[in-house]
Amino acid sequence: MKCLTLTEPWALLVAIGAKRIETRSWGTSYRGPLAIHAAKGLTKWAKQFMMEPVCCKAVASLGFMARAWCPAYPLGAVIATCKLIDCVQMRELSYGLDGQPVGIIGQYTNMLTDRPNERELGEYSVGRYAWILSGVQCFEKPIPATGALGLWEWKPAAEQQAPPSACESVERK
Repeated sequence: MKCLTLTEPWALLVAIGAKRIETRSWGTSYRGPLAIHAAKGLTKWAKQFMMEPVCCKAVASLGFMARAWCPAYPLGAVIATCKLIDCVQMRELSYGLDGQPVGIIGQYTNMLTDRPNERELGEYSVGRYAWILSGVQCFEKPIPATGALGLWEWKPAAEQQAPPSACESVERK
């Protein structure tokens, strides 16, 4: 299965369904199943963002505290699966609530307006890519794994290959 490594807290935000669009500086032609891996390391700016109200509220508002491993952010582990349904480069120019220029992502722009904080949880500058995710399934327990840059192949152990169906879907409207 293809896997994408994200720095925390963004991996958890995707896993719990708070973030349906992952923004990247690079695009991909791949579409299909995707595992979400939480990177092993934490940067100073990522730690600071974890304390921002928008991040704290996103985690708390989705009732994710039911997971035994939360609110501790998992590191060095695959924590969810989803489907990458599209990857769109942000080309048009618009302005966010803060007055800063942001890209528009065509048919998916409504995803930025129908969910509070979605825009604040990503970087929507013109030229970046919006990875549109759906059907997120969060694992009951993080599965330790070594990540990599770019899309990489994740091969879970046989006993870990069961789909995360025991875990509730976090696809939310």
